[in-house]
Amino acid sequence: MPDAIDLGLSLQVGKYDVQKMLGKGATGTVYLARDTFSGHEVAPKTIEPEVFCDPEFGTVYRSQFLNEASLAGTLKHPHIVGILDAAVGEDSGYIAMELVTGGDLAAYTKPETLLPVADVLQIGFKCCGALDYAFREGIVHCDIKPANLMIAGDTDVKIADFGAAYLRKAQAVQTAMMGSPFYMSPEQIAGRELTHHSDMYALGAVLYELLTGQRSLRAENLEALLKKIQELEPLPPSEIRKDLPKELDRVILRALKKSPEARYPTWAEFALELSKAVRLVLPANAIPDTERYVALKTVEMLANLADAEIWELVKAGKWSRVDKARMIVRENQEGMSFFFLAEGEVKVTRGGRLLNVVNRGECFGEMAYIWGGELPRHATVESMTKLLLAEFDPAALAKMSCGAQLQLTRALVRNLVDRLALANTRATATR
Repeated sequence: MPDAIDLGLSLQVGKYDVQKMLGKGATGTVYLARDTFSGHEVAPKTIEPEVFCDPEFGTVYRSQFLNEASLAGTLKHPHIVGILDAAVGEDSGYIAMELVTGGDLAAYTKPETLLPVADVLQIGFKCCGALDYAFREGIVHCDIKPANLMIAGDTDVKIADFGAAYLRKAQAVQTAMMGSPFYMSPEQIAGRELTHHSDMYALGAVLYELLTGQRSLRAENLEALLKKIQELEPLPPSEIRKDLPKELDRVILRALKKSPEARYPTWAEFALELSKAVRLVLPANAIPDTERYVALKTVEMLANLADAEIWELVKAGKWSRVDKARMIVRENQEGMSFFFLAEGEVKVTRGGRLLNVVNRGECFGEMAYIWGGELPRHATVESMTKLLLAEFDPAALAKMSCGAQLQLTRALVRNLVDRLALANTRATATR
């Protein structure tokens, strides 16, 4: 993010007290401001009056601004910049956005500023989830590019600027040139109806650039560029950057296929391929966010949790790899945490007697969390194989949203009821 400029004057945008200017573009200005009601810092974006009055493009700019303003309060996802509030008048308007302070990905598209490969792939994975969520809400972004992907910290990304979005449920009419040419899909250029595959192409082009330091296709002028996008295949990324695994070529180039049908059928399939690719470039003992998310997302008892709630759990857990024959919980020892077994098997014993074997995708120790305080453990839990384990401490879980906590508690209670029912069935069968 560019250095904020201290205005040295008092300025009010709606209910927001402006403190500094964060950036200025051709059509508007983004400020750092404070909500006078909540006290929270926000980023209001204003549009200049002369923009709406422009005789040639004023109608287009107003349409884009209204497009984005209409989404206020509707898109709620950890990897989408929240639109908190909006107001549009005849010759001016503002959109109050969530404040994201890490800058955008345009700073990491040159060979000398590239991010680690694993970081790029995890960013792509998170974008897949966010764009899948948006598509389910009836929205195709239509302008995915590095400058619209904001960094909230580490590999946490937030997609911004839905001004060019195609709102399918509203049957909005879009033109081919509403996006940024370097990242436009062939079908967008041709003016055909857009689906999630158009954003998938754009994200593929962004990942290509973040991995190689150059755009997937380049040309001397716009006409030549649009022709290349429709006809020419990009070079494999590993031919440009020799230290990239060749396996990445297949993943990225599939997203850049000319025909939408040749790309990944769903965002989930693209995301899964990116998560597999992350493992190619990280040490074996590393636990990337992609692996944590996939582990939780595939658990049947968590099926009712929304994408945002799964990400809250990813962040709340203390993740570790555990060797075989290690004690995790000891009977009679007090504890408050519960554990999720992402990979491997553990045995549950009491007084040396085997009570149960817990497999991947299951929890143990949840009674303490449901009870709401420390309880003596009723059994000992020991690893039978190597494990990927997540420990959830009540203090960390308490920081999650109320909705996420409620859904998690319901899932744990259902799991516990199922376990007790199974134990009762076994006991009845042995009588």
